Order: sequence, then structure tokens, then C-alpha cells
Amino acid sequence: MPSLSQQPDRASSAKPDRHGPLPELLFVLTAVTGLVDAVSYLQLGHVFVANMTGNVVFLGFAAAGAAGFSAAASLVAIAAFLAGALLGGWLGSRWGGHRGRFIAYATYIQFFLFDAALVVSIKAADTSTGAASFFLIGLLAIAMGLQNAAARRLAVPDLTTTVLTLTLTGLAADSRWAGGDGPRPMRRLAATATMCLGAAVGALLALHFGTSSALALASALLAFNVVRAYRFPTSSEPWTVGT
Repeated sequence: MPSLSQQPDRASSAKPDRHGPLPELLFVLTAVTGLVDAVSYLQLGHVFVANMTGNVVFLGFAAAGAAGFSAAASLVAIAAFLAGALLGGWLGSRWGGHRGRFIAYATYIQFFLFDAALVVSIKAADTSTGAASFFLIGLLAIAMGLQNAAARRLAVPDLTTTVLTLTLTGLAADSRWAGGDGPRPMRRLAATATMCLGAAVGALLALHFGTSSALALASALLAFNVVRAYRFPTSSEPWTVGT
């Protein structure tokens, strides 16, 4: 019988969590995506601030003269999203080597942008048309472009936070029914359900209580991430090491 000193040290040989608390934060951002796209589509003139594929399609609809779609709103959303992604890329090139610092700084900026959008929505008499609508589209699309760039840089599998097409494709194409090994099916299903729930709650709030109520909830969710990420910039845990 081997002595205790000869037995393997299970604690030291345990594989560290490669992504640490990042999945938790990214699930929150996935819910925020559902919330904010519900608000933008239902209250800001049939436009998405997170789903750029939809905006490109809407731009085509508007060009063909379809009623209810604004080429200007889609273009503003796309341009602002690109600006946010550019900001996220800059943050990644500067602080991406430390994932904790990177996600913390990206979270702080996104929280500020959502709070600014909330203030605009409260003060505006009508958020569905005019300058207030474009202001909100711009602020929210910048925030979501930043979020998308951050999620892309962090590269946590199946948690892009804004796009579910590849997640759903992987769920089916990688399944055992298709001859694959079916990795992370519960995470993929959870990401899908989280965005759906966020969209349902966002639609309920936007339709019955107004734009500000949905944005307030989104800001509260981001506040959770802000508090959670407060100590990340000084963390030296293995998951913080950039790729």
C-alpha cells in the first residue's frame, strides 16, 4: 500500500479553470443582448443595436421601399457598432494580455454608455423618432460593438453574447447524432435560453412600461458585472493570462 507521500497530489494536479468567472459574466451580457435588441426593435424603429446581420437585411428592406424600416437608423446602428468594436479592439491590443483587466475596463465603459442611454430615454419626450431615437441607437450600438469585440477577444467557447447562429449550428453539427462528440450542449442551450429570456423580458418591459424600464434593468445587470469585475485588474489567477 503506497504511503500518503507517494500518492499523487490531486490538488496540485487538478486542471485549473481556463476561463474562471468569465462564463458567468458573459451569460449576463447575453441576457443584456436580448433586452437591448428587444428595446431597439420595438421602440427605436425596427433596428437592432446588437445583431448586425439583421441590420444589413433591414437596410436591404429599406432600399427596396418596405414600410417600417429606416435606412438611416440601420446605418447609424452599423456605424456605431463598428466604432464600439474598434474601441474594443483597441482595449484588447492594449490590455488583452491580462483578461481580467481587459474585461473589467470594457465592462466599466459599457456600463457608462448604458447609463447615458438611460438618462437620454428618461429625459426624452419620445424615443421612437427624431434625435432621441438616433442618440439611443448610437449609444447602445457602441456599447454592443464593444461587448462583441470583448467576447471575441476572450474566446470563451459558445459564449459570443450577441450571435447564436454558430452556437445553434454547433449544437446540431457537433452532436452525437451527427457523428460528433457533442461538446458543451448545456452551455449552448443555456446561452440560447438566456438570450430568449432577455428578449422576452425586454419586450414585456418596453411594451408595457416604456424604454427606460428595460434600459434600467440592463444597466442593473451590467452593474452586477461591474461589481464582479472590480478586483479583476489586479488578479493573478491562471484564467487572466491572455491568449
